Amino acid sequence: MGASTAHWIEVAAAVVEREDGAFLLAQRPQGKVYAGWWEFPGGKCEPGEAPAQALARELHEELGITVRQAVPWITRTHVYEHGRVRLHFFRVLRWGGEPQSRESQAFAWQRLPHLTVSPVLPANGPILKALSLPVFMGITQASQLGEAAFLRRLDAALEAGLRLVQVREHGMRGDQLESFARAVVQRAHRAGALAMINGPAELVGCVGADGLHLTARALRSAQARPAFEWVGASCHDRVELELAQRLGCDYALAGPVLATASHPGEEGVGFGTLAEWVSLLELPVLALGGLGGEHLAQARQCGAHGVAAIRAAWA
Repeated sequence: MGASTAHWIEVAAAVVEREDGAFLLAQRPQGKVYAGWWEFPGGKCEPGEAPAQALARELHEELGITVRQAVPWITRTHVYEHGRVRLHFFRVLRWGGEPQSRESQAFAWQRLPHLTVSPVLPANGPILKALSLPVFMGITQASQLGEAAFLRRLDAALEAGLRLVQVREHGMRGDQLESFARAVVQRAHRAGALAMINGPAELVGCVGADGLHLTARALRSAQARPAFEWVGASCHDRVELELAQRLGCDYALAGPVLATASHPGEEGVGFGTLAEWVSLLELPVLALGGLGGEHLAQARQCGAHGVAAIRAAWA
């Protein structure tokens, strides 16, 4: 970030996704740099060509498919021996035609967490982790609903498909918080969901959670990335998002996008500002603030990874 566009090779890269969760990887053909390595399909932007235009052209030329719905996602930069590459990733959700090899390259449908092809280009390693992050996060609301009532709603949400939960109960302390967090983590893991702790770092290991979620204040004071598999952060502007990126966070929450019941009379920043905040960021961002599942498509069109919600997650 901050480097001149002229110093980078601009590339459009596609995460072509089927409804069953599989995505497409392509093998670089002989005669090209890194021949035999696997990558997400795509290619260089022509002079004056926008990444979205390059994406549609490359997928048609390489795989014979027509892009019908694609949303901007994250941007990654990587320095190879042959140059500095900026990869503009898109998630291709709908397309026309069946993928076929039009440039003598192999391709394969893959699923996380285990790939059946290797090696994968170095720049794509962090992309695979970001791809495993669910697009909807539910943030706990036990202090308002009551613990028993909340856990019943959590069970229902997990059964309905929720796969990412943040334990955020700043009104709880000590044994009460530990007991509640452990109950949430156990339920989440039984459902195959990730569980993050917004609270004391030592609580993560104590209850077996998947990682730590930093408040904006904790983010600003952090000297190094906490040593957990997953680390996220709450951010309220572009500066904090860039700070989360430099710290090495795996994701960030950004908002408030719309007005919220918890802050009556305060307007959100809006989807236009959200799009400006996430532009060219290298980590996935979940939009927060007055949002629910019905806002997912709009948030993703702005470049967000998905949405996070408190009330709407447990309605």
